[in-house]
Amino acid sequence: MLIYLHGFRSSPASFKARMLAARMAALGREADYACPQLPVSPSEAVARVASRWRLDASTTLVGSSLGGCYATYLAERHGCRAVLLNPATRPSVGLAAHLGPQTGYHDPSAAFELRAEHLEELRRIEVAAITRPERYFLIAATGDELLDWREMVAAYPGARHTVVQGGDHGLSDFADHLDDVLAFAGIPPAR
Repeated sequence: MLIYLHGFRSSPASFKARMLAARMAALGREADYACPQLPVSPSEAVARVASRWRLDASTTLVGSSLGGCYATYLAERHGCRAVLLNPATRPSVGLAAHLGPQTGYHDPSAAFELRAEHLEELRRIEVAAITRPERYFLIAATGDELLDWREMVAAYPGARHTVVQGGDHGLSDFADHLDDVLAFAGIPPAR
């Protein structure tokens, strides 16, 4: 199973989520792919994923930005693999400047409010140190305009790393990494 966890203000309509969905469909593996719309509450987001799918060593979570924090937490708790795309390593600090009303990137009518209790929920799920680095594959762009790639690399010592020179937070070159992501998940390319 491959489960994509989107970032803050993002959704299953993100281009990376759609690209993964299309590739899984092309491989005839639609049933093995999921990308839920995550609620604003971090506690609810991780609980929803953990209760909806069997999370174990056969599962790979792909977490982008804030979804990377969620993927790390769930991988540590359930023993899954995690691919981290420019992950937020300390979102309780980074998102503090965004308290208040927000809108979704892909649906501006999808309004929500980021509250102080959400930051506290994030503090509770932030992983201080990963335990089994072989379960993790980090893709970090040095040109990420929102998060520091050096913090990402430091948060995943011993894990597989791809450091993209330049790039951006959204990993607009994600197509270049798609085969590596699927191979890490144990999904062979099309024949």
